[in-house]
Amino acid sequence: MIAGVKALGPETCATLGMLSPGKAHALRDAGLDYYNHNLDTAPEFYGDVIQTRQYWDRLDTLEHVREAGLKTCCGGIVGMGETRDQRAGLLQALANLPAHPDSVPINRLVQVAGTPLAGTAELDPFEFVRMIAVARIAMPRSMVRLSAGREAMSDELQALCFAVGANSIFYGEKLLTTGNPDVERDKALFERLGLQPMPLHCDDSHGTSTGSGGTVHADITAPAHACGCAA
Repeated sequence: MIAGVKALGPETCATLGMLSPGKAHALRDAGLDYYNHNLDTAPEFYGDVIQTRQYWDRLDTLEHVREAGLKTCCGGIVGMGETRDQRAGLLQALANLPAHPDSVPINRLVQVAGTPLAGTAELDPFEFVRMIAVARIAMPRSMVRLSAGREAMSDELQALCFAVGANSIFYGEKLLTTGNPDVERDKALFERLGLQPMPLHCDDSHGTSTGSGGTVHADITAPAHACGCAA
């Protein structure tokens, strides 16, 4: 599948769980550009929400991904009942990786009825904005992505996130198993804020455009007079 998508021209990104060194190299050889593997939360809170694998399992996979020469997409989820110190611990763990992730998705928990975290106290919106701001400071060259939870965010909350450093969104009507803002709503928000998707790069060998924009994620640029989050 990766080879087939790559042959069409776009960049490729996959989320496939744990990887051995051999599997990471096989994905690279097939044409994979990015591998997504989140730390999810701080090491000290991890055991409260995940028991299927250990924290170091995730770190090992990220090491295999880096050694294979793949770009890393690695972030976490907030609003799972963690403390502010534990949210800071997630950012510290990300910033202290051997190399900062190329992409840092910050997910706001989407509560789904019937799941263990349904009914968790909702994270204060300003705490989420602080998370984005510190991610930008701690990992200045990473693309900080607004990820899950945007459908329930107001335009004003998203604007604050862009103002403090978010410079990418996941784009499209669906994000994994939950809804995402309608494409037209995102276009309208960008117009209101003076934001523009990063230009795509033309791949002459395929006659198609490639780059960070598209239906998976859209990296953001802006005129100098607009939102100061441009990168």
